[in-house]
Amino acid sequence: MTRTVLLALDTSTEFCSVALLLADSASAPAQSAVAPHYVNGDTRVWFRHEATGAVSSTRLLPAVRELFDDAGLALADCAAIAFGAGPGSFTGLRTATGVAQGLAFGLSVPVVPVSTLLACAEAARLRDAAIAPRVLAALDARMDEVYWADFEFDAASGDWRTLHSAALDAPGALPLPDVPFALAGNAAAAFGDRLPAVAAAAQVDREALPHALPVALIGLRAFQAGKAVAPELAAPEYVRDKVAQTTAERMQAREEALR
Repeated sequence: MTRTVLLALDTSTEFCSVALLLADSASAPAQSAVAPHYVNGDTRVWFRHEATGAVSSTRLLPAVRELFDDAGLALADCAAIAFGAGPGSFTGLRTATGVAQGLAFGLSVPVVPVSTLLACAEAARLRDAAIAPRVLAALDARMDEVYWADFEFDAASGDWRTLHSAALDAPGALPLPDVPFALAGNAAAAFGDRLPAVAAAAQVDREALPHALPVALIGLRAFQAGKAVAPELAAPEYVRDKVAQTTAERMQAREEALR
């Protein structure tokens, strides 16, 4: 494995999440000022994950600069930029996409769009290596709906297979896998018993959420597999086509939630 430096961004939630990954088979360690937060073999990752609310856009670039300083690396060392493409906060998705695209154009490097739902599945595996290989990732989509996707980890390839891509449904409409599975994401906390997957899951990880660390690890595998794309192809994955509800729709949703 040759040296690869990858920057990862995620602002799909109320967190500003940035990670800098160094994969290097050379024996000499990077001359970093700060120890990496994550080390696995030849892969080291430094990250910032800060609750910034609606001001992620103002914190994103300063956090990037801080990570490069921590790692003793330069922005020009980057081989690719991964970003949380969605689903998630519409404003946040546009922020991460725009910054990733702008940096990639400036550096003449490709981008790696990463599903935030896949990031939840990866986060669950990072938190518990013994978790079921089948993972149903589900995030609170507001408006009494759930973003979800179905993944399976293939131990032979060391990567995920997507069994059902990102979708949007009512909590009770999520199809349940017919094999033991883990449920990852905050939909379990948001909907409780209204989400049948909570009772059906072998494991439930409510803390497995979008984060730049899993985005970086997924991004590295995709980059090494030749799945990066040109910066002009970077785009958010909104999933929900309709951004706002009418007053009548909001009232109806509120009434249904109270039943």
